[in-house]
Amino acid sequence: MDSRLLWLSGDPMTQPTSTPLTTTHLRLGYGQSVIVPDMNLSMAGGKVTSIIGPNGCGKSTLLRALARLLPTQSGQIALYGQALHTLPSRAIAQRLAILPQGPTAPEGLSVEELVWFGRHPHQGRFPVKRPEDREAVAWALDQTGMKIFAGRPLDSLSGGQRQRAWIAMSLAQQTEILLLDEPTTYLDPAHQLEVLQLAGRLNTEGGKTVVMVLHDLNQAVRYSDEIIAMRGGEVYAHGPAGEVLTHELLRDVFGLKGHILTDPDTGKPHVIPYALTRRDQP
Repeated sequence: MDSRLLWLSGDPMTQPTSTPLTTTHLRLGYGQSVIVPDMNLSMAGGKVTSIIGPNGCGKSTLLRALARLLPTQSGQIALYGQALHTLPSRAIAQRLAILPQGPTAPEGLSVEELVWFGRHPHQGRFPVKRPEDREAVAWALDQTGMKIFAGRPLDSLSGGQRQRAWIAMSLAQQTEILLLDEPTTYLDPAHQLEVLQLAGRLNTEGGKTVVMVLHDLNQAVRYSDEIIAMRGGEVYAHGPAGEVLTHELLRDVFGLKGHILTDPDTGKPHVIPYALTRRDQP
């Protein structure tokens, strides 16, 4: 049986549901501050989903909670139908990888050493660099164009190169679900497209479920199957990427007026903002 169909805790023969991540009455925040008051959400498996919304609406907070980097205040997150908070950390890390915003690493760590951290969830108590681990690290470096920088200290690289090194670490983890929090940050336009196209290949060729937080509306629509638009900690709209982007969404979520054209390559909407409708965005 394909190992992807075997859950890593509990009954080993349990087949996961087709909805890898769900939230039920999810409440998130920091201290007394509530960011996400009550969210019910299901993310489809085997697709690329982008989360969009203005700054401070809860996009990154949600992504951190989905990876169990942020505890819930109430409600529940389920990973393949099982409550996330009940699962061993190693089991989660073998199914789900996250690239958070602004990750940090010890001074002097090389790119290759960083990427090797992605293999830890698959190794035992006394890590041994197995052939499959070496192959995964080499593949991740190659996919992100970081092979030539493998021996370089991470802190000697440009911001864009460091971002690609962190993405390589996430890829080396070889999980079924990949969460990317603003993966195009610090990247020039060409490398932004490389990252987004890579996410697409991982989905179409590798069957990965990819969930990204993106600021660029047109990139989100073009490179995603589904869009989740958030406003004030709530889901304003969730649906196919070709249907979610509307004049009403631009106005209500971003406080913008824009021309919505049709991308000749994809047939999806392409927006050209031209005016603000208000400055007090939620």
